[in-house]
Amino acid sequence: MKRLQKVTEPVSAEATTKAAPAFRIDSGPSAAEARLILAHGAGAGITSSFMESFAALLGERGVTLTLFEFAYMASRREGGPKRPPPKAEKLIGEYRDVVSAIAAENPRQKLFIGGKSMGGRVASMLADELYEEKKISGLVCLGYPFHAPSTPDKLRTEHLKKLRCPALIVQGERDPFGTKSEIKAMRLPRKITFAWMSDGDHDFGPRGNSGFTRKGNLAAAADAVAAFIAEHSAAR
Repeated sequence: MKRLQKVTEPVSAEATTKAAPAFRIDSGPSAAEARLILAHGAGAGITSSFMESFAALLGERGVTLTLFEFAYMASRREGGPKRPPPKAEKLIGEYRDVVSAIAAENPRQKLFIGGKSMGGRVASMLADELYEEKKISGLVCLGYPFHAPSTPDKLRTEHLKKLRCPALIVQGERDPFGTKSEIKAMRLPRKITFAWMSDGDHDFGPRGNSGFTRKGNLAAAADAVAAFIAEHSAAR
């Protein structure tokens, strides 16, 4: 298994430029046909145990990755204050700049975008724009936050109802941000496919007496993402 390699140094939020992400990690074969760009969740960066474990599993399946941190998260690496993340809408421009930088570095690769929880939500809000511009081939969301756990009536799905970009959402069956039964009742376009992690929570972890394991769910999630990327790399 290839170790993740830091390729840029973290900088403060104020010093971040549009040329590159504040902090990023690349992994996987550089000559691969496709590359998946992943952002992190609201409270943990790209060196969280979830992100590192999942990146390693995707690498084993031949998926090339760029993981990056939004400036608010990267600034913590220099001792910056631990502030709440900006609203998702305010992170769209930053994500767009990251895609532009990665595309310039890898002009022959087909790009996919996505992220964990909030990172996937931000990517989903940008996906149609980049897909129509032929800059990306698909979207991957890991534990999409359909709603806050405490407010299941306040859905974050309006833009998903019109999504034209091919998308894969990998979701735990009992994710408090959107359970399988809740999502099945939503009217979402056929462009969105789901991979359900058995008895999984927001990080795909099952209950101890369920008969399933976190390791097994993470492997199944990596299989689903690798298959999605292979399918849509060939299709476009």
